Amino acid sequence: MRLLLMSDTHLPKRAKALPAPLLDALPGADVVVHAGDWVDTDTLDLLESRSRRLIGVYGNNDGPELRARLPETAYADLGGLRLGVVHETGPAQGREARCAARFPDLDVLVFGHSHIPWDTTAPGGLRLLNPGSPTDRRRQPHCTYLTAVAAAGRLTDVVLHRLPPR
Repeated sequence: MRLLLMSDTHLPKRAKALPAPLLDALPGADVVVHAGDWVDTDTLDLLESRSRRLIGVYGNNDGPELRARLPETAYADLGGLRLGVVHETGPAQGREARCAARFPDLDVLVFGHSHIPWDTTAPGGLRLLNPGSPTDRRRQPHCTYLTAVAAAGRLTDVVLHRLPPR
């Protein structure tokens, strides 16, 4: 099962549209994950219409319309891989232990908020992934998103994609 992970799109405040390479990657994904801070419902509508399966949550910058359509935390079983999605996980220091305690039944937790790509594994095996942002790189050198493969209860082939400058 091919996954495409993104977060913090902040449309139309940080960009006018999702980058073409990200849009081009959508048809190849079995599951698209968005870890919050959409800002507009148009992006949610777009991803719902172009994704085979969309798993999303709302973030701190998402208003009542998005909060009415999305949960704060989402869970999915992807071929035996127990996935969770949340927007915020708190400060980087202590993140692994905090998340492992909060989500003891997950294999992978996808989160956003910081716009900083993140890939670590907590003691006990919880993998934490932040895809960064495809539209607002903040202090990072590139805008980014992630792809991965879920199969037989495992996550493999995790790739951070750097987008060209706008």
